[in-house]
Amino acid sequence: MRLTDPVETLKGVGPAAVKKLQILGIKTIYDLIDYIPRRYDDYSHLQLIKDTQPGPVTLQVTISQAKGRYVRRGLHITEAVATDASGSVKLTWFNQPYRASAIKPGQLYYISGEFGFNGRQLNITNPSIELVSDFPVNTARILPIYRETKGFTSKQIRLQVKNAIPLIRKLPETLPDWIVEEYDLLDRANAYEGLHFPESSESLAEARKRLAFEEVFRLSLASMLVKQEAERSDATPVAFNEKLAKEFVSNLPFDLTNGQRRAVWSIYKDIEKPHPMNRLLEGDVGAGKTVVAAMSAVMALQAGYQVAVMAPTELLARQHADTLTTLLQPLGLADRVRLLVGGMTKKQKENLKQAIKQESGSLIVGTHALLESDVLPKDLALIVVDEQHRFGVEQRKKLMKKSAKTPHVLSMTATPIPRSLALTLYGEMEITILDEKPGNRKNIKTHLVPPTDRPKIYTALKTELDSGRQAFVVCPLVSESETLPVKSAEEAFEQLSKGPLKAYKIGLLHGKMKPADKDVIMQQFVRRELDVIVSTTVIEVGVDVPNATVMLVENPERFGLAQLHQLRGRVGRSEHQGHCYLMLADSKAPSRRLKAIASSTDGFKLAELDLELRGPGAIYGTLQHGALDLRIARLSDVKLIADARASAQKFISNGDNLLHYKELHKHVTQLQKVTQLN
Repeated sequence: MRLTDPVETLKGVGPAAVKKLQILGIKTIYDLIDYIPRRYDDYSHLQLIKDTQPGPVTLQVTISQAKGRYVRRGLHITEAVATDASGSVKLTWFNQPYRASAIKPGQLYYISGEFGFNGRQLNITNPSIELVSDFPVNTARILPIYRETKGFTSKQIRLQVKNAIPLIRKLPETLPDWIVEEYDLLDRANAYEGLHFPESSESLAEARKRLAFEEVFRLSLASMLVKQEAERSDATPVAFNEKLAKEFVSNLPFDLTNGQRRAVWSIYKDIEKPHPMNRLLEGDVGAGKTVVAAMSAVMALQAGYQVAVMAPTELLARQHADTLTTLLQPLGLADRVRLLVGGMTKKQKENLKQAIKQESGSLIVGTHALLESDVLPKDLALIVVDEQHRFGVEQRKKLMKKSAKTPHVLSMTATPIPRSLALTLYGEMEITILDEKPGNRKNIKTHLVPPTDRPKIYTALKTELDSGRQAFVVCPLVSESETLPVKSAEEAFEQLSKGPLKAYKIGLLHGKMKPADKDVIMQQFVRRELDVIVSTTVIEVGVDVPNATVMLVENPERFGLAQLHQLRGRVGRSEHQGHCYLMLADSKAPSRRLKAIASSTDGFKLAELDLELRGPGAIYGTLQHGALDLRIARLSDVKLIADARASAQKFISNGDNLLHYKELHKHVTQLQKVTQLN
C-alpha cells in the first residue's frame, strides 16, 4: 500500500465507512494519517474499583451478569457487573443491544468511562471496553478525539488509524536533518504515531512540538521565498515630495497621531524603491487608516501615476470615495477621484473605463468591479486593498496584473491580529500597526446588561436619540429560529417599531437583502433620515457614521470576541461619547469573554485573549486565510514560532536547495501559491 492509495484499501474500511470518511474530507490513506485530533481525553491511569471517584476512570476487570432488555420502545439497556480484586461496580450501556452477547466471561477487559450516579446508584455509563492487550485503542490510554460526523465516531476513526500504523511508521522525513538535530525534534513518523496514539502526556507534547514546528517552518519559508522573489521584481519608484506631504498635513482638521506619522514615513520610503512595497497596515477600529492611505496615494497622483483602492462592499467604496475627495480637496486633487461600483449604469461604467485607460494621475476607488477584464489602468503604481482578508488571493493577484510593472501594495485591515500571528501568517509582508486613536476620540463605554434592565436601556437609547444622535441595534439572526432562543433582526425591528421606539424612524438591514437595497438603507442613515438601524453583522466592518453614538447588541453570547469589538467600533467615531450595551440572554454571571470586552477597548489585547480562548487555527474563520491554516501550532508558543522562523531564515541563508527535499518542496510550493505576491 501507498500513502496516496484510496482509504478503502485499508483493512476494515468498507463502503459505509468510506462515505463517512469522505464527509470528513478523508479520501486517501495519507488524509487519514493527517487527520489531526481536536483534543484528548486521558484514560491512561489504571485504578482499583475501591479507589474510584466520580469522573473519568479506567479499570482492568472481569465482567459478569451481562444482560440486555428493552425497557420501552426505542430504549434498550444492557447491564453488567465489573469486578477486580478490590470490589465490583455496575456497568450500564444504552441502546447497544449487542453488548451482552459480545462480552466473554472470564476474560480480562479494560473499561474506560465516566463513573457517577445514574439515578440513585453509582455506576459507569456507556464505557468503552476492550480485551486487555499491549496496544489498546479505545481504553486505558490518552484517547484522541476527532471531528466526527453522524454515525461515525472517534472510536471508529481510531480503529482506522490503527490499521494505518504500518504506513505511519514508513512516513518519509520532510525536514532537513540539521533542523531535526538542532531543535531536538522527533522524526516525522514517530511524531504522527505519537499524535494519534500517545504513550504519555510527555510523548504527546513532543509529537505536537515536532508537527507544530514544521507547520510554522513551512509557512515561514514560503513567505520568505515569496518576499525574496518580490524583491527581484520591478516596480515604479514614486519620489517623495516633502512640500506636498507638509501641505496635506497642514490642511487636515486634526493632528496626525505618532503612529500615523510613522506609518506614512515607512510607506514613503518603500514606494521610493524600484521594487514593490508589500505592507500590511493594521489599525484598530477608528485608528485612522484611511488618512494614511490618502497620504500614500497623494505622492503617486502628483507624480502622474494611477492609484487603485479596492473595498469589499459598494457602501464602503462609496464611503472611501467621499472621504478621499474631501481629503484631496485642499490640494486641488479632488477631481482625480473616480468611483467604479456594480450599482452604476452600463453607460457610466463604459465612460469611466475608457477614462481609466487614457488618463494619468487618477485615484480609482471600487469594489470587485475593478477586477473586470476591461478595466485597464494606464499606469497603475499603487494598490490599496481595504479589509484585505475579505478578498481571495487570486483576486488580489488579478488586480496587480493590470500593471506592466508590479505595483506597490498597501493592504489594510481593521481586524486586530496579534503580532505573533501576523508574523506567521504574513511573513512576506512588512507590518505596520496603528495603535493610537485620534485625539478627539473617546473610548467607547461597554455595558453588560441583564434582561431585567431592558427598560432602562431603552430610556438611555431614547435620551441619545432625542439629543440628535443615532443608534444601531444588532441581532445574531435575520429571521426567527425554531431551534435557537435568540432575538432576530426582523423580530427586533417589529417590536421596536411598534413599542418603545415607535416615535423614531427605524430601518432594517441584513445580509439577505439585495446590495442596492442595503445601500439605500445605509445612505438614509448617513443622511440622518433614519434614527435607528436594526441590523445583523453586515455593519461589522467599515461603516462610518460619526453621528451614531449608541449600540444595543442582542444575545452577545452568540458573537465572537473580535466580532463584538468590530461591532462596537461602529459607534463613538466622533467627539461624542459612544456607548455599547450588551443585552445578556439571562441573569447568569457573564462569561470571561464578555467581561473582557466590557473592560478593554484594546483590540490587540482582545485578539490575544480570543486566540487563547479559541485555540490554534480558530482565528482563520475571521481572517478567511484559507489554506494557511495552523492546525497544531499554538500562537501563544512564542519560542517555537521564533525557532521555526529562525530555521527558515537559516535554510535560505545556507543556500539549501528546496528541490533536494521532495515532500517539503511540494508543501512549500503549495503555500507560496496562496500568499500575497507570488
